[in-house]
Amino acid sequence: MAKQYPDLNDKHRAFIEKQKIFFTATAAGEGRINLSPRNATDFKILSPNSGIYLDLIGSGNETAALLKKDGRMTIMFCAFEGSPMILRLYGKGRIIQRGSAEFASILSETFGNVAPRSLRQFVHLDFDLVQSSCGFGVPFFDFVEDRSTMNKWVEAKSDEELVQYQNDKNVTSMDGFPTGLFN
Repeated sequence: MAKQYPDLNDKHRAFIEKQKIFFTATAAGEGRINLSPRNATDFKILSPNSGIYLDLIGSGNETAALLKKDGRMTIMFCAFEGSPMILRLYGKGRIIQRGSAEFASILSETFGNVAPRSLRQFVHLDFDLVQSSCGFGVPFFDFVEDRSTMNKWVEAKSDEELVQYQNDKNVTSMDGFPTGLFN
């Protein structure tokens, strides 16, 4: 039932825009595979073959480390309401660091120059394969609301405390791979 496409079409775009959550998967030739849930409001389609999302401060930075080491990435959206479907984007990802000219340009052009304090970096994916599948096995879930925990946690920290937290938790992966943060 899976269908493959070289890029996103209008139906795919409309599907992505309706979703509340997506998942990222990254891996290197060695070490652990990372799978992370993300808020779909942080994801933007840049072109039929690229997308980007806000990567917020977290307890780890596995995605960045694995992209730096290998680059392979899959993003998956799945319908928890409405018509069933799973949509995967397969390609190469990269990190766009805060402070770079590219970061400033993307922040301005794509995100209206609005950066939450929790924004650590951008994750950019160039994909060469889009795959849709039935999604019949995905259960229905009702969206209640976004969690406010991250914003409350960030607002309770000073800028120095946020930098220290990232230095403590985000510069290497659990397998010891460097993330490139602050380099």
